[in-house]
Amino acid sequence: MQNARKYLNTILGLAILFVLSAPQGIMANQSAITNDLKQTINQVIEILQDENLKEDPDARRAILRKTIDKRFNYQQMAVRALAKNWGPRSSEERAEFVKLFRKLLERSYANKIENFRDGEIRYSDEIIKGKFAMVKTKVQQHGKFVSLDYKLIKENGNWKVYDFIISGVSMIRNYRSQFSKTLKEKSFKELMESLEQSVETKA
Repeated sequence: MQNARKYLNTILGLAILFVLSAPQGIMANQSAITNDLKQTINQVIEILQDENLKEDPDARRAILRKTIDKRFNYQQMAVRALAKNWGPRSSEERAEFVKLFRKLLERSYANKIENFRDGEIRYSDEIIKGKFAMVKTKVQQHGKFVSLDYKLIKENGNWKVYDFIISGVSMIRNYRSQFSKTLKEKSFKELMESLEQSVETKA
């Protein structure tokens, strides 16, 4: 599971790296959904370029997490990643899982974005179906363009990301597969212990 988790963390890191790339292509008829996503991107870039914060990496990381967290729906990520194994969990177990899964994702992308490099991102399409939306992009990597799609859900009037799809690979679907496999062989407590170890190694 360790190798698989390393791969999943790489997917998340790539998603954040890609979304921080510049310059940014503009697609026609952008809605507030894409514009809000781009606003967060610009805020993160400003934080990374702040000379004062470069002297205080801990403070910079805290501000980065706070800024990016506003655009992520960790509750939805956790529920979808645990899938059928979410129902049997107690309210306390659910709360603890969301908290731990959030820390795992936060530390994963924080480690990645601090070393981001320039590239080009093109916003190619935006699809809205009720309370769900997808912002489709193409991102340049090593001279080639890679597809990166952001899946968002609207809750309490706000659109937030709950999954990334890079070249057809869903981050949440991969976590779901790994968690499901683990829980067929081990207890939920053992899964949580494994996640705690992963969080500690990314501190």
